[in-house]
Amino acid sequence: MQSNELQKLGNHIKKLRKERKLTISALCYKNGLEPSTISRIEKGQIEPKYLTLMNIAKAFDLSLAEFLNF
Repeated sequence: MQSNELQKLGNHIKKLRKERKLTISALCYKNGLEPSTISRIEKGQIEPKYLTLMNIAKAFDLSLAEFLNF
């Protein structure tokens, strides 16, 4: 993924998290990831693996297709 796409993904995750009034810690509790991982994804610093994206989508109660439709 290019850095522009990573930033868009990160912004999307942050927007969904804030719409649902979740802290990074609360989102991590739902998907088992470390807070630093979510933070770095939101900042576009790392490219998440497929399973990580699946876990984040599940934490938002979305299918992967719904989650990635932004």
